[in-house]
Amino acid sequence: MPKMKTHRGLAKRTKVTGSGKVKRMKAFKSHILNKKSAKRKRNLRKSGLISDANMKQVKRMLGL
Repeated sequence: MPKMKTHRGLAKRTKVTGSGKVKRMKAFKSHILNKKSAKRKRNLRKSGLISDANMKQVKRMLGL
């Protein structure tokens, strides 16, 4: 059976940390920013981690 291919869309959007967790950027930070509060935009700057519930699927998509 051939090797599984990496899901390129996910690979471009995420980064794997040294401990094996997967980091991602948060959504809703690209446009229509004037109606969003400064606090909300500041919190969207922080990088998010993939939740444990989705970790199995994400690792399979990344080929980890």
